[in-house]
Amino acid sequence: MGAQIANQDDIFAFLASPATYGFDQSQQNSIKRIDTHGAVVFLAGTEAYKLKRAVFFPFMDFSTLEKRRAACENEIRVNRENAPDIYLGTLPIRRTDKGLHLGGEEGDIVEWAVHTRRFDDESTLDKLAARGALDLGVAADLAESVSAAHARADRSDLETTQRFHNWMIDTLDGLAGAPIFAPNDVAALRSSFLAAYSATAALLKQREAQGKVRRCHGDVHLRNIVLENGKPILFDAIEFDDLLATIDILYDLAFVLMDFWQRGLHAHANLLFNRYLWRAPELEEELEGLAALPMFLALRAAIRARVVAALSDIADADHSAEAKSFFAASVAFLCSEPVRLVAVGGLSGTGKSTLATALAGAIGRAPGAVHLRSDIERKRLRGVSEYERLAPDAYAPEVTTRVYDRLLDLAETALRAGQSVIVDAVHAKEDERIALAALAKKLGVPFTGLWLDAPVETLVARVEARQHDASDANAAVVRQQTTLALGAIEWTRLDASQGSDVLLGQAQAALNPPAAE
Repeated sequence: MGAQIANQDDIFAFLASPATYGFDQSQQNSIKRIDTHGAVVFLAGTEAYKLKRAVFFPFMDFSTLEKRRAACENEIRVNRENAPDIYLGTLPIRRTDKGLHLGGEEGDIVEWAVHTRRFDDESTLDKLAARGALDLGVAADLAESVSAAHARADRSDLETTQRFHNWMIDTLDGLAGAPIFAPNDVAALRSSFLAAYSATAALLKQREAQGKVRRCHGDVHLRNIVLENGKPILFDAIEFDDLLATIDILYDLAFVLMDFWQRGLHAHANLLFNRYLWRAPELEEELEGLAALPMFLALRAAIRARVVAALSDIADADHSAEAKSFFAASVAFLCSEPVRLVAVGGLSGTGKSTLATALAGAIGRAPGAVHLRSDIERKRLRGVSEYERLAPDAYAPEVTTRVYDRLLDLAETALRAGQSVIVDAVHAKEDERIALAALAKKLGVPFTGLWLDAPVETLVARVEARQHDASDANAAVVRQQTTLALGAIEWTRLDASQGSDVLLGQAQAALNPPAAE
């Protein structure tokens, strides 16, 4: 699967020595080494130095000094926009008759290093997740980081649909060549991949034409995101092959979604997923693209299975259990899941959005349901940001009709793409509620409506306490809503004055009633 081309042990020993950085021997513990399949990183004081391993893989070639130099320079280029305060430049490692030294002008260059500012390597998201210290808010902020990176990314007119197929086949061939994976299991996974590709190839071509193929980060998983000053920062983008990182933006997003999901952090994955969609400038196109998301998630997991299996070949450790877990995740992503439509209604302050967010990660296939929120779509229609306050005319009846029509259209698009949907809006009019049930009937999917009730003073207190929320509702709006003629409410009614955990449990019970005996 991979081959070590040259012995770099003397260079690794040089960078592991305190003397290299002007430290004395008592500071040996201040040097930390981190190994990956393609690189070795040395953390020293306030700085870090990353060397490319002299390795050759079918997907990565660092076999010559010149290729490693080019990869180091490209790493600086592709990472500075996402992490300008971390990436400092490249440094040569030279050899003279006095031995090895960093930088300078004398001696022959024997290796190259990426020079970065050192950050707390215990604050990468994989480490935080392993410690159970990854707050849900980080997933929400990460959506902003990934969205911004995609907005900056150069669009490409490269044909990628066939290349994606080639990567898929190459990955499957690599898995077939790894002895830890059963041949029958790999053959079954191959059949699932080929069926998924056949069903989505036309969509991939369509997304190429829509400008969705860009020079992305390419390697956005939790190990390559660090939390600094409360904000997630992307680093360590693919540097060794620009073509490998020129991909569909949903495929780029799929890596971190897969990583969250595979770790059991389904709520994190769903929150990132929906926050990313809320920021999408062409939401309809991204919802259509969700038809390809299971294949994107599955290939990300399959590639990780292959890479982790290969790591056992070059590191003195057994990674077979981890590789098998990624393989199992790949299989699971390609398994079909039933699609359903859920709606949460109620007056402002009943906690619709909180409940919808809590439910979404457990509805339908990975990474959970698309959460459509009337407050977000109303602001999208006006071209303003999530937290910008709207003028009263944005809530005129004709505008509200447009918002609800748009919610129906978006829900239909996502459902047709195979993703379950949860629609979060007041739904004060009976015909708004009927329209959702009619959409589900048209598409042949199950529908559940949840209606939240609470005393008016509870609602007033909640909306007055809100901060940093998309809703513009205030006490006056709540009191006006209580005068509305709601008509017959046939949805499941829940008491929203209860604690959030109790309400969530009752909502989950309504969505998953016990089977009739």
